[in-house]
Formats: sequence, structure tokens, C-alpha cells
Amino acid sequence: MAEFRAFTDGACSGNPGPGGWGVLLQAREGDKVIRERELSGGEAETTNNRMELMAAIMALESLTRPSPITIVTDSAYVKNGITQWLHGWKRNGWKTSTRKPVKNAELWRRLDAAQNRHEVHWQWIKGHAGHPENERADELARQGMAPFKPKSAARG
Repeated sequence: MAEFRAFTDGACSGNPGPGGWGVLLQAREGDKVIRERELSGGEAETTNNRMELMAAIMALESLTRPSPITIVTDSAYVKNGITQWLHGWKRNGWKTSTRKPVKNAELWRRLDAAQNRHEVHWQWIKGHAGHPENERADELARQGMAPFKPKSAARG
């Protein structure tokens, strides 16, 4: 059975503003990539954190059966949220340690449900550091955002 690796990224023009998410999904046998699929999408009014979450959600939801997968993200928010903070939020009724409502709780719930179907390993990498797959995920996120960005006025 193939293992998967998903490189995920989110982008936003303004925060909030038009945003996009991107995923480079690889099916792998050992170190060899046997298939790749690219996913992207966006929203007219969103935040960078929401788009980072959507990229991870869409990577997991795109798999049709339970699978081993490594999610590679350059978002400390996503990595720390899912691996360190989620359990406490759930225990505290979706409140932070300061008793405030968790931001983006509906997306965290969706991500939690999606990850529960799979054997997930989370990996953080530094963004914009020349990592080719991360750079491709960034390009896909920008493509996902493009339809929602206002067109600049034509010069005459």
C-alpha cells in the first residue's frame, strides 16, 4: 500500500482578504514518488490561518480510504494546533486556556475528524526556504486565491 505525503500551504492578500490554499499530494513507495496530484481553492474573504487549515483538511479529505500520510506544513499554527493544543480545546469545550472561544473552531473540528480517518504524521518545515514541494504548494495557494483578487484597473 502506498504512503502519502501532502505539502500544504495557505495564502492571503490582506488578512482578512482574498485567500487561497494549495496541496501537492504525493503517493510514495519508499522514497519514490509514484503519483502526484495538485489541489487548490480559495475564498473571497478569509484569513491566512483559515487557508492553512483548509489546505490540510483538503489533503486529508481527498483520500478515499484510510491511509498513512505525512502532512508537511510551514504553518506553526496548524502543526502546534493539531499536535499540542487540540486536546485541551476539546477538554475545555472549545475554549482556549484563557477561556476564550477557539478561533476557527469549525475548521479545527473538521481537521480533527479528517485526521481521525488516517494514520497522520505532522511535519513542520520553514516556509519560503527553497523547498521545491513547499514552493509548489505556495504557488497552488496563490492560484487558488487568484479568482478572488480584484482586477487592477486597465491603463489607457
